Amino acid sequence: MPAASGRVLVADDSQVIQQLIRVNLELDGFEVMTVSDGAECLEAVARFLPDVITLDLDMPRLDGLGAVGRLRADPHTRHIPLVLVSASVVPRHAPVGVDAAVAKPFVPAELVSVVRRLAAEGRGGPRAVQLAKRVAPCRPGPRTLTP
Repeated sequence: MPAASGRVLVADDSQVIQQLIRVNLELDGFEVMTVSDGAECLEAVARFLPDVITLDLDMPRLDGLGAVGRLRADPHTRHIPLVLVSASVVPRHAPVGVDAAVAKPFVPAELVSVVRRLAAEGRGGPRAVQLAKRVAPCRPGPRTLTP
């Protein structure tokens, strides 16, 4: 078994998807915890201390975007990279606060690659700067000279 690559918390209401993600991440050396919705994710994050969290969008009790908002608002969790894994997301247009998006159905090796990269970079690394620039580009205002 490979050396530990980090910890990943997987939030998805489908046990089949949970197992698919778990098996592939564990084969890559990650320690994985699975939960069934955003509320369980918020409860588990303090106990498990993940390096990356994957979230489905459509889940009971608290959906993925609700969980993203609460994770980003909490100073203890705002640094954790978040990956949306959903049929309802377009990877190039990840919502604000999300570090990456993977569309279902997905190729497991691609998801593992995204998680591995984010675990290595962390939220404060170059990826966060790239995401911020992509989400909110700075454009200079009109330049006028007044006499």
